[in-house]
Amino acid sequence: MQLREIMSKPAEIAPPETSVASARAQMSRARVHHLVATKGRNVVGIVSERDLEGATPDTPIEALMSSPAVTAPASMTVRDAAKILRGHDIGSLPIVERGRVVGMVTITDLLALLGKGSVHVNPQTGRFVLWRRGAARAYR
Repeated sequence: MQLREIMSKPAEIAPPETSVASARAQMSRARVHHLVATKGRNVVGIVSERDLEGATPDTPIEALMSSPAVTAPASMTVRDAAKILRGHDIGSLPIVERGRVVGMVTITDLLALLGKGSVHVNPQTGRFVLWRRGAARAYR
């Protein structure tokens, strides 16, 4: 399964100069927890609601965002995305196609997929397995 099948579209974007107050308002209107900071078409960082906690309203998100942002193509598999999220200890992954941010995948999206039964955990290895594909073969 590819990320384009589960990503939230469109991703909420904002310039890095956006104030914390404006970012909070934008997140609230869109009912999201992450904003992708972009300069032109380039992703320069990502900011979450947690990053904004305790910040003064006029602080630019540039001072609080995680930079550089880890991004992924829409053709990436769910399994590879889960590895990236876990390996970088992050909660969201902006999806980029042809240099443009087209969506967002979060840990919540992956857990929802797991909860639907599309992906299950192999009890012998503890690894995620896509439904109907079976357990991965051991490589030697």
